[in-house]
Order: sequence, then C-alpha cells, then structure tokens
Amino acid sequence: MNTITEEKVDVAIESAEEVIEIIGAREHNLKNIDLTIPRNKLVVITGISGSGKSSLAFDTIYAEGQRRYMESFSAYARSFIGNMERPDVDKINGLSPVISIEQKTTSRNPRSTVGTVTEVYDFLRLLFARAGIAYSYVSGKPMQKQSEDQILDQIMTNYDGERLTILAPVVKGRKGHYRELFQQIRKMGYTKVRVDGELRDLVSKMQVDRYKTHDIEIVIDRIIVKEEFRKRISESINTALKQGNGILLVLDDAGHISYFSRNLMDPETGIAYDDPAPNTFSFNSPYGACHECNGLGQIEEISIENVIPDPELSISRGGIVPLGEYRDIWIFKKIEAILKRRNISLSTPIKKVPEDVINVLLYGDNVPVEVSSVKYPGTNWHTKFEGIINFLEKQKETGTEKTQQWIKDFTSVRNCPSCNGLRLKKESLHFRIEDRNIGELAELNITDLGKWFAGIEEKLNEKQNIIAKEILKEIRKRIGFLLDVGLTYLTLNRPLKTLSGGEAQRIRLATQIGTQLVNVLYILDEPSIGLHHRDNFKLIRALKDLRNLGNTVIVVEHDKDMMLESDFIVDIGPGAGRHGGLIVAASSPDDFIKNHTATADYLNGDRSIEIPSERRNGNGKNLKLKGANGHNLKDVNLTIPLGKMICVTGVSGSGKSTLIHETLYAVLRKHFYKSRQEPLSYKAISGMDEIDKVIEVDQSPIGRTPRSNPATYTGVFSDIRSLFAELPESKIRGYKPGRFSFNVKGGRCETCQGGGMRLIEMDFLPDVLVPCETCKGKRYNRETLEVRFKGKSISDILEMTVEQAVEFFDHQPKILRRIKTLNDVGLGYISLGQHATTLSGGEAQRVKLATELSKKDTGKTFYILDEPTTGLHFQDIQHLLDVLNRLVDKGNTVLIVEHNMDVIKVADHIIDLGPDGGNDGGEIVAEGTPEKIVRQKNSFTARFLESELRN
Repeated sequence: MNTITEEKVDVAIESAEEVIEIIGAREHNLKNIDLTIPRNKLVVITGISGSGKSSLAFDTIYAEGQRRYMESFSAYARSFIGNMERPDVDKINGLSPVISIEQKTTSRNPRSTVGTVTEVYDFLRLLFARAGIAYSYVSGKPMQKQSEDQILDQIMTNYDGERLTILAPVVKGRKGHYRELFQQIRKMGYTKVRVDGELRDLVSKMQVDRYKTHDIEIVIDRIIVKEEFRKRISESINTALKQGNGILLVLDDAGHISYFSRNLMDPETGIAYDDPAPNTFSFNSPYGACHECNGLGQIEEISIENVIPDPELSISRGGIVPLGEYRDIWIFKKIEAILKRRNISLSTPIKKVPEDVINVLLYGDNVPVEVSSVKYPGTNWHTKFEGIINFLEKQKETGTEKTQQWIKDFTSVRNCPSCNGLRLKKESLHFRIEDRNIGELAELNITDLGKWFAGIEEKLNEKQNIIAKEILKEIRKRIGFLLDVGLTYLTLNRPLKTLSGGEAQRIRLATQIGTQLVNVLYILDEPSIGLHHRDNFKLIRALKDLRNLGNTVIVVEHDKDMMLESDFIVDIGPGAGRHGGLIVAASSPDDFIKNHTATADYLNGDRSIEIPSERRNGNGKNLKLKGANGHNLKDVNLTIPLGKMICVTGVSGSGKSTLIHETLYAVLRKHFYKSRQEPLSYKAISGMDEIDKVIEVDQSPIGRTPRSNPATYTGVFSDIRSLFAELPESKIRGYKPGRFSFNVKGGRCETCQGGGMRLIEMDFLPDVLVPCETCKGKRYNRETLEVRFKGKSISDILEMTVEQAVEFFDHQPKILRRIKTLNDVGLGYISLGQHATTLSGGEAQRVKLATELSKKDTGKTFYILDEPTTGLHFQDIQHLLDVLNRLVDKGNTVLIVEHNMDVIKVADHIIDLGPDGGNDGGEIVAEGTPEKIVRQKNSFTARFLESELRN
C-alpha cells in the first residue's frame, strides 16, 4: 500500500515538472482563466484578433517571467531599477526563464545590420584581421611586412657595393612650415634632410612654404654597402625605423627610391597600412569606417534636381525652389547683378541660362558682386556671392531644427562615392581572402555566402587554414540558422530598420537557436509573417529544433500549418475584446480539430473562405510598367489590369517589394504627389491617366510616441473634441476644441504634458513608461475632465474600445463613419486612445487602411496593401476581404502583396514572381486568374494554390 502511495506522489511531482500552470489570469480582457501548458513542447496560442492571445502570452506569462528575473537582483540593484508591477494573475507554476521574440523590437539605428545582429559579421571581421591578405590600393600588389634582419639582408644583397642614403620619413603629403620640426631634428644631431626629393643641409631657422604639401625625410646615414659595414648599416636601419615610425627609405646614386617597413607596405609606392585588427573592418569604429559617410554607406546631399525641379520656370517665378518667387530682398538683388553681367534677366527661363552661370548661382564664386544700397542711395556694396547650395549645406549643419527639417526637402540620399556603399575605408577594403574583400561578402545574399564558405579551406594556404578553422565553424553555423528560418535572400549589410516585423523576428530566432540555451521558455509573436508557404516548413523545423534542445516554445500564431505541426493548441475566444478572454479549447492538434470552435472549424474544413463563383473582368484598362531592373529584377514588364483585386505573390526575396513598393509606387507617388524619392531603375510607364490617386497602406508604425493613437491618426479625435466644445458646460466655461487636446497647454495634465505616461530612464535596461502620478494616465487636468458627454469625460472616450465607441456615437454620423471603418477592418477590440507604440505592424496597417476607407473614394483610386492579413484570424480575414471587395466593386483597384492562400485564392488576378529568391528570382513566372496560375509548373505558389482550389 505504501509503495502505491509513493508511486502516486512521484507521478504527481513528475507531472508538476512537466507543465506550466497558470491560475486566475485576469490581465486586460482575460476572465480569470486557468490553463495548463505542457513543458518542452511547441505550443500554439491562437484565436480571433483581440481575443486575449497577447494578454496571456506576453502580458501575463512573459511579464511574470521578467518580474521574477528582476527580483533575483540584489536589493541594492533593484533600488536603481525599481520594481516591476506584477501581472494580474493569482499564480504561475513551473515557469522557466523567459525570452520574448516580438515583432515590435526592431532597431531604427542605421548601423544595426543583419550581420551585426546575428554576429556573422563579427566573426568575418576576426577572419579578415587574422587571415586576410593586404593589397596596395595603388599598385594592386600584395603588401609586405619585414623584420629588421630581413630588411638588412635585402639591402646587403640588392645594393652590394653601391652608395646609399638611408632616410627616415617624418612628414608625408602635409602642409606646414615645419620650423619647429627642423629645429628638433638639428637638436637630435642630424645635419641633412630631404625635402620634396631634394637633399638639403639643416640650417638655423629653416622652414618651407606653409601652403604647399611636403614630404620630409631625415638623412640617417650615407654609406657604401659592404660586408665590413654590416653592423653600422644594421644600426642605421634600426634608427631609421624608430624615427620613421616603422618605415625607412633607401635612395641610391641613380635617384631610385625603395621602401622598407616593419608594417604592411607596398614596396613600389611606399604606401603603408596599420596592422589589421577586428576594428579595422568595423564600420562602427573610426579605425574602419569610411571617412566620407562615417560607415553608413550613404550620404545625404543637396541635389540640383531638387533645388531646380522645373527648368521651364524663370527665377522670378520661383524656378529656384528655396528662394521662392521674386521679392524685393537682398539675395534677389545679388542674383540680378550676377545675371546682368551676361545680359540675362530674372524672367529668363532657367533652361536658357548658361550652365556656368547656374553653377555660380548654386555654388558661388570669388568675383565680388556690386549691389546698390537701398538704405544709403548712391552707395554700392561689393560682396562675394556664397552660392545657394553652399548656403543650404552650411545651414544643414548649423541651422535651427526647423531650418534643418526644411532643407531635408532638397536633399537626396545616394551611395557614398568613396566606398560605393560598402561602409569601410579603402585600406580595409584591400584586405582579401580568395579575391573577395569583407564588403563584397557582406553584399552577397545568405545563400551565395553559404556557397562561398562551403569549400573555402581548399583555397586557403596552410597558415590561413590553421587560423581560420574555429572561426569558419562559427560562421557556417550561423549562416545555417539563417537559411533554416527562410532568410536566404537577405545580405549581411541590410540595415535592420528596412526589415519587416516577421523578418526581424526570424533573425532574432536564428540568433537564439545559435545560443544553444536549454530549459528556457521562448515566446514568439507570429514568426510566419512575410514567409511563403514553401519556407514555412523550414521555420517550423527551426522551432522544433529549439524545442528538441529542451526548451518550451510558445507561438502566438494564426498559420494553419504551424497549428497542425504543433504539440499543443490553446484557442482563446470566443470573440474579441470584452467578448473574448476565455479558453475555448486546449489540446493536441488531433483532439483540437474535433471541437466546434471558430478556429477548429476552419482547420477541419467545416468553414472556409469561399472562392468567388466568377472573377471580375475589370474595366478593360491597364497600368503598364516596362523594363524594371532595380535590385534583383530582370527587365520585368508588369501589366496591372485596373478595376480588379490583384495579388502579387512569390517566395521571400523574389522581388515583390522591389517591384511594387520601390519601383511602381515610387513612380506613381512622384507623378501624383511630386515626391522626391527616386524610383528604382525602369524604362517606361503608361496608363497613369486611368487612375486619379494612389494610396499605400504598409506596416510602418502610425507614430513613435504614446501621443499617437488610432483616434488622432484617423482624424476622428478632432470631431470628438469639436463635439465636446459644443456642449453647454464647455460654452459656459469658454472651452474651445483646443481645451480637449492633450498636445497643447490648457486642458492637459502638465506633469506628463498630456502623454498620460512618464518615461523612466533605466541604467541597465531599456527605458520604461509608467502612468503619470498626477492624472493617473488620464492625460487631462481635473477641470477638463468635469465636462461630460452622455456621462463620459474626454478621457473615458479615449479608454473606450472601438466596438463600444460604435454604440456610444450611434447618433453622431460624422464620428460614427470613421469609427465604424475601424470596426469593419477587425479592430473593434483596440481602444481609441491606445498608444501607437503598443500596436503591432498588422494593427498599425489596419488603422491606416481604416483611415483611407473612411475617406470618399472616386472609383479610380489605386490601393497598394502590404500583407494586410498580418495578425488576422481566419474569421477576421473574411471581414477584411468583405471591405476590400466593396472597394473593388466601386471601380477601384486593390493590389495586395500577400503570402496568405486564403487571400490569393479569391483574387481576380495573380502576378507571381520568382522562380526563387535573391539572384534566382526577379522574373514574372506566372500571371492570370488563380485557375490559370495553377497550370504553371515552375511556380512554387501554384503548387500550394492548387490544393487550396481543390478543397
């Protein structure tokens, strides 16, 4: 009997160790839920958007894990950090250390790249510092490094019996009179120097022309090379190397110079490099960064095209944009005087003004300009003209913030001409391994980089192989992780800020797999975003590898494949916001699909997004883009039939963003809105007169501070403030709409200046936002909050969810129209005043979409959407498609860049890029209706679409 009891106790203890138990979770909309999750398994948390998935995964489980980690610090350390608030949960048992991999943590720093975040570039720097071969950037020959004995042997062999002068270089190619230097050399006992190739005696008060560049060497010794003088020559070499900072020159009687160095040196030209170290190849270090662009690879410059966009105009009519139209001011009088020299007037079109005169106007010259004084009649002023672009360049550095912002309108970004976008100085780029420098390797996509490293040992010499053995192992391992998560098309030099949320998350996932941690709880937020179905299984395999190391992996996800491949599914619902917050189902995938929840119905086929019975024919007109060849595009000719819903598909890295966002949208924006952003290379475009405006809805944040929120972004908050200003109480108190703004003084809380939150700077951790202690997060002062509409203050309105606001403003048509569109795109669960910084990329995109939908459309609008299904449940995708179909039915064109098969299968027209990513992509492999696409054998999309259409 005792044995059985003991066995039961052992089983209980064992089972407690194998699960994570959450008891009484009430964070946000969670309704006191209890949940048991198996440990060391791949767990998917799913449910309708806004049902409480993130509240459970991030705001409860992750927040509690983070709080426990903080509590492990000493009391002294916690006094600096402060205590983290405990999430609203009774108890969590079996919690491991938690690591969160979210989408919103992408760095905006242009110096953060794929290479630096994954540490591949750090190992590359080490490899080049230890095994790279240096070449001269002048002669292209290998640099040489010699010891004193080697230099001595070479001189004794090559110059036997010749008279030599041994020189120590002290100045190379610099300006100055060098009086003090000559004086110092004399005090050291030397009698001769060589100045600019001429041997001269050192005399008292000797100096050279300070405005010319000079080369100065000390004459250390003059001697005939014989074996009997070997010791003297050796001492002279030692002295010369000491005085010349490791370099010496040998001058023979014929006047020929030879260079020798303890450092790396070109024996032909005398160019020397410092010994390489890892920071020699770092674009974030002054020792390696290109001096012109400071390691950014790009420079901002004021371009003539932006200053003079329309040469048809004259100067008086505003042809030079920074000056504006003619006014009776000093600068126009100067320009008039310059033009008068060449018999040109201010009303002459700029295209008829000679180029040299335009150059004087833009860059100035040294010829004084005569201008009559208004204040002192009869007096003429003679002043030099600085030039408009020169003035703007100076103001760009020294002007006020407002001035600098204004000047940005005239600047263009282009690749640095010095490093060609490779970020490093020329010395660093002349260290090579197998004829490649580190900059060229950083420009290869991950697939090609992996191939280059595959057989590199065979091409290295024995010494390089010994040095590189361990480094190559680490590099290959990290490249393998990036390939595993489907990021084959990225380059190491790609800035992190240009990545989508899904890409940035998968990079962090690859980095975490590389750390090989065990017994950790990982929480991921929709890692499949931006991933083609072909690469989805690579991602699932990577997550399973993380699990197999002995970790628990929790994924907040809507992807069908991810759910079916997981070990355990938790479905939260049944609805969104206040209608959600309950555990609808929690079991293994096999048991889960037997349930009758909204998610299970879509998984087992009981419910599905219907394929339309017939595809739209459009309006018969086309938008055509010819010869697009930016990045990896291969002279693509794109035809977009107007009046249809179009899907642009293709594997990750096939060129979708390059073609649609960086070429087509950039061309249309330049045409309709005079944008200064240059599109990527293309030959021609036609059909733009068939549309009257273009609207792009992407996933970039709607704001970077807590002041931005859905109410302010959509513009509905202005209408709400006007409504509050019209209330009798407001009129009695004299309140105008500005009183109800949290961005200006008057009605806002001055402690947090209307933010509702205060930023607390942390010494060891990222800064945190805490509710303001004066207004308790309400943003307004007491007097403003006393004005109420239907019993609600302006702060209460901001706290409402969109769904509640739709009911509340039922009889306010102007306000209702805007709020209802937010509800229609599946955002009924977010609050009107929710901080922009807390919205995911998908939510931010749907706020933008709602803003555009609430505007009056013309029936000729061209909409471009970038993965609008991000963060959407199957049911929400149906709502989104209903909204988009309404737009197309009115005659508008909707173009969607998408990987989600539920959207692709209902499109009227598909344009599939490929066949693969990176250099193997960049072509249109298939276009037409979904039924036509599936017949294409070389399309990856077609293979997956075929099974969708069959179902």
